[in-house]
Amino acid sequence: MRTSEFLTDLHKAYQAELDDLSQDSEGKDVLKKRLADKRGEIDFLVKMMELSPEMVAVVFHQAFAFGAPAVMDDLLGFEADELPGWNTLSAEIQVAPWAQALAEKVLSEPGGEWFLTVAALLEYMSGKPALHATQADDGDDNEAGDEEQFEGDAEERADAKARKEAAEDWMVGQGFDRKEQT
Repeated sequence: MRTSEFLTDLHKAYQAELDDLSQDSEGKDVLKKRLADKRGEIDFLVKMMELSPEMVAVVFHQAFAFGAPAVMDDLLGFEADELPGWNTLSAEIQVAPWAQALAEKVLSEPGGEWFLTVAALLEYMSGKPALHATQADDGDDNEAGDEEQFEGDAEERADAKARKEAAEDWMVGQGFDRKEQT
């Protein structure tokens, strides 16, 4: 699975923003309080959606549930100008009840459909475990373990391929062209 440079860079900034909000100068966990404060400033923050989406997207931290992970995985490869609007994805992503008013505010703004898609992708990336966990090499030549690892890798590749195909089929069904295979 390929992640676009746009989303890779933006996700790093998003994570840094969450990290900055997480602790006060004494090391106390203040994320919930700071996110609540930011959510109260949504009328101001929407003015920053295009220039600093990572600073606004944090108001949607833990606000989404993803019904079609394969679709989200496929979207990770899209650049900023290729992303579909929220109306295309809203059936596949549930917004938490507490975030509904925030989403409505964002959607009422120019660029809100694009921004909400970006916010959902950033949250999806934050909750997605690494595809390949690095394993410590203990120096043993464990052929059975190696065989299991290769079988697991093959299963992961087959699963990823099936998910990608399902996502591409869904995107075609939404009116997008099928992506060229490279």
